[in-house]
Amino acid sequence: MFHHNLDNELEKRIFAKWYLLAFLAGNVNAGGYLSAGKFVSHVTGFATLFGVGISEGKYDQAAGILAVPAFFLAGVMISAYLIDHRFHKGLRPHYDWVMLLEFLCLMLVALFGHFQFFGIFGHGEHLKEDFILLAMLCLACGLQNGAITTATGASVRTTHLTGITTDLGLGLIRAWGMPHAGEVFRQEVRSNWLRFGTILSFVMGSVIGAALFVQLKYLGFLLPAAIALYAMTQGRKHLAHPHKDPSRSK
Repeated sequence: MFHHNLDNELEKRIFAKWYLLAFLAGNVNAGGYLSAGKFVSHVTGFATLFGVGISEGKYDQAAGILAVPAFFLAGVMISAYLIDHRFHKGLRPHYDWVMLLEFLCLMLVALFGHFQFFGIFGHGEHLKEDFILLAMLCLACGLQNGAITTATGASVRTTHLTGITTDLGLGLIRAWGMPHAGEVFRQEVRSNWLRFGTILSFVMGSVIGAALFVQLKYLGFLLPAAIALYAMTQGRKHLAHPHKDPSRSK
């Protein structure tokens, strides 16, 4: 689940597991938006809201908004320390630890929310509590995105779609313009299917998540928490070659 080489035809079988993580991210984004009115992995949006807050003179609110994506950065840095840093040191990467931390973040959100720590689901008047909620979700997304980015040599990102949509557009034109034979073409096609599937999985996660959160409120976060727990179990199994750096495997 946490290692690939698109040069290898057999690695296509793990695409479904990456799609599952993209589904998780879409689910979390839907939950963050419905509970607090913000998309949790959309760092650009938080930067925009910070600028708007400054222009309106709402400095405290702007500072709070800017602090939220800092937790996304913190999640990526924790993931980098437990995975990428250990790769470069020739040590076993701790994908399982990273996914365990993501699972704990999502479980805490589900339980704290259910017991009204964040206030009423979908009501935005609890500004401090909303920031705590969004920070925990951003931390979870940062952990996952850092893990998958490292594991796939930066060819897959599962928590946001701007970059991967750009890659898909470029990849489609590259595949169209090259001879439709040979391993280079097949590799580009595999990459494009991966990108398309990731986008579709994220969208499906958002759709199903929205329906789930409407019914279950904060307990809807139990579904992505369960997926993170499954990913943790996969993280314990993935390393047939524990010292191989996936970013150098292409």
